[in-house]
Amino acid sequence: MANLIDVLKERGFIDQATHEQELIDYFSKHRVTGYIGFDPTASSLHIGHLVPIMALAHMQRAGHRPIALVGGGTGLVGDPSGKTEMRKMLTLEDVERNAAGIKHQLSRFLKFDESNALQLNNAEWLAPLEYIPFLRDIGRHFSVNRMIKAESYRLRLDSEEGLSFIEFNYMILQAYDFLELARRHDCRLQMGGRDQWGNIVAGVELIRRMDQKTAFGITFPLITTSSGEKMGKTAKGAVWLDPARTSPYEYYQYWINTDDRDVARFLALFTFLPLEEIAAVERLEDSALLNAAKTVLAFEATRLAHGREQALLALEAARRLFGHRNLPSEILSSSEVPRGETETDPNGIPSSTIQLDRLVAGIPAFRLFHDVGLAVSGAAARRLIDQGGAYVNGKRIDSHEQLISNGDMSDEGSLVLRSGKKRFHRLRVEK
Repeated sequence: MANLIDVLKERGFIDQATHEQELIDYFSKHRVTGYIGFDPTASSLHIGHLVPIMALAHMQRAGHRPIALVGGGTGLVGDPSGKTEMRKMLTLEDVERNAAGIKHQLSRFLKFDESNALQLNNAEWLAPLEYIPFLRDIGRHFSVNRMIKAESYRLRLDSEEGLSFIEFNYMILQAYDFLELARRHDCRLQMGGRDQWGNIVAGVELIRRMDQKTAFGITFPLITTSSGEKMGKTAKGAVWLDPARTSPYEYYQYWINTDDRDVARFLALFTFLPLEEIAAVERLEDSALLNAAKTVLAFEATRLAHGREQALLALEAARRLFGHRNLPSEILSSSEVPRGETETDPNGIPSSTIQLDRLVAGIPAFRLFHDVGLAVSGAAARRLIDQGGAYVNGKRIDSHEQLISNGDMSDEGSLVLRSGKKRFHRLRVEK
């Protein structure tokens, strides 16, 4: 079996690593326990978290043990990394609710049990800490001069708001997390985003100084699209893993709209398909074959985040709305995507219901588009319609005051509203 470090490097996960050859040797000789911290600032993770999530999943698939650490204790302080202003501090109730949501989403990617994967909360050891003993035993190992040179602190020190004392403690607390995990679970590896490098190295050094043991760190690159945009950002905001915030269909559509230049790279990062099959995608120039590869990417990414059934629904909904894409058997042949016509329920696109009697009276088009969320306001809906970007069951709306009524329904008894080329909403009519 290939060494996990080689796998992560080949797939594009590794930006920096501490003493890399020792780390490769360590993975060759041991069943490794490694962890990544997740800030519980929301009850849902988003696409920006997928690189660390997939790294943990690769660990488990290679026979090692991943730990997902929810920052219940550090979340009460706030991580300054990557921020120019102080984060909102959470209550214990916020942390518990958010941690439950995060574990549910991670369970799609990881199998949690004592021997295979753990989800822990650092409040378990941080909350009972006493300040004076902590300063004496842990704080004495940290140099302020070195701390303020870390990227996570420099950004805040240069900002207008500055760095609060409570945030200044964050590096020490994260390093202490690593020490506790090393002692409790023999965890010798911490992974995180590139802005966490200083915090990770601080933990590696703390373990060496206090326990005379070797620990390791890996950081991931910041993933951007070929156009330079941050991963997971759309006009509507973040692309969430929670289906209540971003529907599986919208999630699927995010991936299907991947830039041609990013398809192979995203297949390597966000699916488990073999690298030799992905390498063949890099050589594709035909647009139809690239579109087939995008379909596979969208299906596999949606299957991982939402399950096979939702991926099939999203695939069929896209086929009904945009037409069937030919998926040659030689394109990413290990994928579970159906190659022929599917017969799944078409309900994969966002949908809601409307009472027939309300529709009989007629509803101004701009109001309907605003009500279902295809426009952020009535004024935005008017602009959309006036610019020719609004459709009902494939027919363009000519006026924002045009009344939409039961006469516009399809034979199936529904209305499919479209904003622009790619945003849809199905209205089912109830008597």
